[in-house]
Amino acid sequence: MRTQFHSITLALTLAFGGGLAAAAPAKVADAIYYGGDIVTINDQQPTAEALAVKGGAILAVGSRAELGKLKGKQTKMINLHGQTLLPAFLDAHSHYINSLTVASQLNLYAPPAGPAKDVPSIVAELKKFAAEKKIKKGELIQAYGYDDTAMPEGRLLNRDDLDEALPNNPVIVHHVSMHGGVLNSLALKKFKINADTKTPEGGIIVRKEGTNEPYGLIMETAFISVFGQLSKPTTDKEIAAATRAGQMLFAQTGISTAHEGASHEGDIVVMQKAAKLGANIIDVIAFPFMTDMEKVLKTNPPATFGKYHNRFKLGGIKVTIDGSPQGRTAFFTTPYLNGGPGGEQDWKGEPTIPAELTNKVVKRVYDLGLPLNLHANGDAAIDQFIAAHEFAAAGSLDKDRRTTVIHSQFVRKDQLDKYAQYKIIPSMFTLHTFYFGEAHKANRGMEQASYISPMRDAIDRGITVTNHTDFVVAPLDQMFMLWSAVNRVSRGGEVFGAEQRVTPLEGLKAMTINVAYQYREEDNKGSLETGKLADWVILDQNPLKVEPMAIKDIKVVETIKEGKTIYRRA
Repeated sequence: MRTQFHSITLALTLAFGGGLAAAAPAKVADAIYYGGDIVTINDQQPTAEALAVKGGAILAVGSRAELGKLKGKQTKMINLHGQTLLPAFLDAHSHYINSLTVASQLNLYAPPAGPAKDVPSIVAELKKFAAEKKIKKGELIQAYGYDDTAMPEGRLLNRDDLDEALPNNPVIVHHVSMHGGVLNSLALKKFKINADTKTPEGGIIVRKEGTNEPYGLIMETAFISVFGQLSKPTTDKEIAAATRAGQMLFAQTGISTAHEGASHEGDIVVMQKAAKLGANIIDVIAFPFMTDMEKVLKTNPPATFGKYHNRFKLGGIKVTIDGSPQGRTAFFTTPYLNGGPGGEQDWKGEPTIPAELTNKVVKRVYDLGLPLNLHANGDAAIDQFIAAHEFAAAGSLDKDRRTTVIHSQFVRKDQLDKYAQYKIIPSMFTLHTFYFGEAHKANRGMEQASYISPMRDAIDRGITVTNHTDFVVAPLDQMFMLWSAVNRVSRGGEVFGAEQRVTPLEGLKAMTINVAYQYREEDNKGSLETGKLADWVILDQNPLKVEPMAIKDIKVVETIKEGKTIYRRA
């Protein structure tokens, strides 16, 4: 309230003149930024010459002459030297909790994000990692980013490859979709998956040909029990160290607010402990997963949601209807062109949960008055969500709930019309055009592949759309994400859906102010306006001025959270 009062006073003074030169101490800035491009993401004032900060909030945005009147003896004058300042990026969807452990795992993304160009390179990297880290016999080894769609000639990683590489350690190589992984024999034994294990509904356990023995790849509901058993930091020291290391992965890409997109009860406990320890350097928003919703609500009633406590808050509930299109577990109305992940014929994918249960869970969340994040990739999954919304929200279909359909990858035009009618937010995933464009073309055909994440059509319908990395599905690289939305060029150099390209400014809005709206934080974040938090990022070039194909080469120089630097490029 105090910051808001000073903001109103300053605005009136600027409007009617007088008094700034002899400003009271409350109107003296802690710092004033100038000397570069300031992109506000505020349509009423798109650019500015200077920006003043006080007490962690934006004191004023305007001309250098005007803001020079806010300079006092202690004010720091910060020259941008031609660099570009814009609002800090807000993470519309990722799996933040994984950042706490990813720092100690092996990166097995396919090039250019990682070294895993084929199965032999994966095996070599695993051996090198175990040797360099001096990992003890019997200790679990984890890697992330395995992309089966990038493996040449369809030669996929399996249990035997991992057994040969590391016969004395349980190994999990997490699938790039984050919906499963490839396990070796010791890991399968550790997590009690064997020939007698039945494949659960909505799950995948790939079997060795001619046998019932699991061959390594475990996906969707079959992987949930494995994921739930993976160790998390437990002691105060471990939690604080892992939190800071994980959050630096976000801060170094210009992100000041991270999203934990499917939180289990244990994850919530860890994040709340980190908050109590004062370990958070950025804001974290968590959405408890549907399987743990009732357990979490027992200790965190709905009234506690939506409020930050030491930079952590519960945002709403996460529901998942299907899997990933690149993993061929997304749910479609028409078959995949090349069958299912386990060789299934006439395969359309399957819902993670049946329609009747989706209806009940969505209604439960709406009745609680909590925001809903719902994962749906395939068009059949989106149909299932829309039907659930119409069931659960009968009589108030267009109420402002900030319901967000995470991914909305293969949304149809008629479904976009429903989104617009019902005020549904699609959080899209344009990085798929680069990382998985060819895979989608092979799985779904060129017409459907070209319409993945149709941001242009969504924006033209007046829909508030956001964009995300789904980390660790794709790397945390906000400039590369913006590049993908603007250019829609694949790993192989092919354009997927040129008509769905957006402008750089539209792409930036989908990373800033629109995400703030998604989280009901548009009054505090997402644009550079008086009274909002002093959260911003400094880039070495202006994404609105460089050639579109050069956007991915822009570097983050500095990230500021509430007026304080939390990352500075060396």
